[in-house]
Amino acid sequence: MSSGRVIRGLLIILLVLAILFLGQQVDWIWTPIRQFFSIVGFPLILAGVLYYLMNPLVDRLERKYHVRRTWTIIGLFVVITALIVLGLVAIIPTIRNQTLTIINDWPTYWQNASNELNKWINDPQLSGLRNQLEQWNTDASQLLSSRFSKYLTGTVSSLTSVFSTVTTIIIGLITAPFILFYLLKDGHQLPGYLAKFVPTRVRQSFLTMLTEINTQVSNYIRGQLTVAFFVAVMFAIGYSLIGLKFALTLGIAAGILNLIPYLGSFLAMVPSVVIALVTSPWMLVQVLIVFVIEQTIEGRIISPLVLGSSLAIHPVTILIVLLAAGKIFGLMGVIFGIPGYAIVKVLWSHLFGWYRANSPLYAPTDTGTKKNQ
Repeated sequence: MSSGRVIRGLLIILLVLAILFLGQQVDWIWTPIRQFFSIVGFPLILAGVLYYLMNPLVDRLERKYHVRRTWTIIGLFVVITALIVLGLVAIIPTIRNQTLTIINDWPTYWQNASNELNKWINDPQLSGLRNQLEQWNTDASQLLSSRFSKYLTGTVSSLTSVFSTVTTIIIGLITAPFILFYLLKDGHQLPGYLAKFVPTRVRQSFLTMLTEINTQVSNYIRGQLTVAFFVAVMFAIGYSLIGLKFALTLGIAAGILNLIPYLGSFLAMVPSVVIALVTSPWMLVQVLIVFVIEQTIEGRIISPLVLGSSLAIHPVTILIVLLAAGKIFGLMGVIFGIPGYAIVKVLWSHLFGWYRANSPLYAPTDTGTKKNQ
């Protein structure tokens, strides 16, 4: 490698670092952009998720049965509206009552569960474990108490923030259906429209890249939501069969938390185990049996059939992405970190492919020399 190429490479790295540094110094440019996305981000994400769920049906009816997209979209909107009304009338009140009961009684459940554990391990041979458990319980109780006091102290000062958040959610719920309608109606024309802004020579590669990104994101969103739905149903049915309290709410919570890969199901088990531990030792055993059955069905049947290996991401990479995205972006990073990584992976793959095709560093080797060797 010549010294000139090394110098050019170092200059490119320094230029990128300088751009990143200058970008941090002009916060007044990014502030309105952040505010803009804080307002439109929620309806765009909600509309995008629903788009990937509904668009395959719209495309199929249009291609196979020649049904106009507008009529299909209107029909889907009517069905979704009816399901929402049914949920508000039949399901939401039950979930609301169960959730409020869990929140109000959670300190009691936690204390009773700790007492039960202390009874179980109240054996002189397990004194070390008992002391460790008591210390852990004390630390957890102090942490919960301090957090609760902090929230009570800051209630008045945070009313404005709460009102702002509620307003943003309401606006998002109102505007998301309009965004969704036009995404379903004209979204298939978006790649061709965007391709007009790139040079003709790379237009086909650009369209190929957009197609790959769309496939990756759509497979992930549809797959995760489908798996989450079956997880919620399995937990709700399983908990109902064994007679666990709040079965419906705990099942739905398990389905929602399952959107977090690898970690969601175990997080959803925490309230179930605590409630079962307070109820009886046999209930705890039944809850663990339900969990094992659910994990077996999900891991051996549902996930392979629904998700397959569409993303082709190693489990270790998924865990690293979850930890990093959660630390940087919070809950939204945990939920959308994996599809974001899939998009970056596709972009990087095409960018590196272009660089490899045009850089002299990756010039093809002399095949005749290889044969002689």
